[in-house]
Amino acid sequence: MGHGIAQVSATAGYNIVLRDIKQEFLDKAMEKIRWSLDKLVTKEKISKEEGDAIFSRITPIVDLNNAVKDAELIIEVVPEIMDLKKQVYAELDEVAKPEVIFASNTSTLPITEIANTTSRPDKFIGIHFFNPPQLMKLVEVIPGEKTSQEITNLTQEFVKSVNKQAVVCRKDVPGFIINRLFIPMVHEACYLQDRTGATLEEIDSAVKFKLGFPMGIFELADFTGMDVIHKATVEMYLRDKKVIRPHTVVEKMFDEKKFGQKSGEGYYKYSDDKYERVELSEELAQKCNPIQLVANVLNNAAWLITNGASDVEEIEKAARLGLGLRKPLFETAKEIGIKNIVDELNRLAEVHGEFYKPDPLLESMI
Repeated sequence: MGHGIAQVSATAGYNIVLRDIKQEFLDKAMEKIRWSLDKLVTKEKISKEEGDAIFSRITPIVDLNNAVKDAELIIEVVPEIMDLKKQVYAELDEVAKPEVIFASNTSTLPITEIANTTSRPDKFIGIHFFNPPQLMKLVEVIPGEKTSQEITNLTQEFVKSVNKQAVVCRKDVPGFIINRLFIPMVHEACYLQDRTGATLEEIDSAVKFKLGFPMGIFELADFTGMDVIHKATVEMYLRDKKVIRPHTVVEKMFDEKKFGQKSGEGYYKYSDDKYERVELSEELAQKCNPIQLVANVLNNAAWLITNGASDVEEIEKAARLGLGLRKPLFETAKEIGIKNIVDELNRLAEVHGEFYKPDPLLESMI
């Protein structure tokens, strides 16, 4: 993520310092940037001169003081471990000038909690790029409780300037927008398999062909990485039991190091490093009714709206750019029928508990 964000920012004309704790990590990152730029030159997306100019705007530096001395914006991209994030910001807070903006590229950790460990919570914001940043257009911008409006505006302008599209998650809620929709859906797909006996391919075909996803939910989970999904699950569930109903399979796969595409096995098995697509079809899609999955996603979307974290338009934009949805979420819901979805949630709540209780917004939409 770090070298991807550096490349995207340098492409937009910014002078970038790329910092890590060891020179070898920086060398590897610069190699990847060079490779990526050379590929763009080969495809004639940019000229050789443009590629060289972009590369020259990125300076790798190990020494932290030296790295941040001229910084205006610092984007932190360390792993999703709260203690590590806090440790990094304690170091940064000591050496960065007071006016420097701190932006965390976290996908699930609470912005307010990290911000409060610094002396500048008003200049602290979440800036969640999607992977890979070179290709994905969406960036979630998440102000913490004390983030000033000026910093939120500046961050949105920065996102626009690097040729990305921002959606603002107006409240610092677990999972923000995309992960609040996506991560619980992976668990629900496991429950759907338990309840209906449908195969992975049948569920994935229904998700792809009936719900307009670019790939099946299990396929998408394997592509994302079960290590990432498990970590996000733990963090989100820790902070809000209503957001997710963890299925044991996700933790089991994590413990068994079945991380998906990257490890050769997840929900599906993969023979080598090249990306393989699972065989899905319209025919298989007919064997599975994905209403329970739609109900789960819609309920979380409604929760975001009810709690003032987002609105329909921003959620649709996020789902289109971040999940690759080919059809608006609420349009799919209307086709299935809001009443049918609410009835399904009520039925699930009766059998499996309060977690499935429909959001008041959904009930009001009938």
